[in-house]
Amino acid sequence: MNLFEDTQEECKEVYLDETESFTPEPLMDIMTEKEDADMRQVLALQMLKHVQENLGHAIELLENGQLVDAQTMLAQLVTEKTQLQRKKEALSGDKVLEGVFDGRGMVGSDGSIYEVPQNYASKSRLVEGDVLKLIVRANGEHIYKQIKPIERRRVIGSLLFDEVDNRHVVVVGDITYHVLDASVSYHRGGPGDEVVLVIPKSGKCRFGAVDAINKKR
Repeated sequence: MNLFEDTQEECKEVYLDETESFTPEPLMDIMTEKEDADMRQVLALQMLKHVQENLGHAIELLENGQLVDAQTMLAQLVTEKTQLQRKKEALSGDKVLEGVFDGRGMVGSDGSIYEVPQNYASKSRLVEGDVLKLIVRANGEHIYKQIKPIERRRVIGSLLFDEVDNRHVVVVGDITYHVLDASVSYHRGGPGDEVVLVIPKSGKCRFGAVDAINKKR
């Protein structure tokens, strides 16, 4: 092999090394995320337009006295909305649920009970019967949002500590309500303090939401 051939081989080896070192990163994941985001936006727009059109038609049917047809259309709209929501969830990897707050957790539409953080429930003054939305992210994160508060009323009672059940309670007349420990800790409440409690306007309940605590003098 002559000198010219040796030089060619050396140059070829250097060229191959540089090519391997500067191979660009694949853009497949980035493109996939962008396509998913675009598809979610299309589905959201499709859902809103569909709801708008069908609600207008349902109102027209009601105005014309066609109650049965209007009810059928609204039921169909709910079904189609659910189907579109499932498509959106499949693309995003998120799971969206609605449920009712039971004083400590959310009873989901799937029949499962989901733990609601006490700090969130306390700061939001959640009351039994409030309707919540839960978004379960693909990474496992849980995000709650209060979407339909139940009608409320306020009552005043005394804060006590139930040593048998190891929990705080508020006694209003002859009724005892459970309260979240996080609420009592936040307001620095103690036995004998006066508590302003938020409860459902009608019906019985086990839990109340602490609105304020007036310290015992």
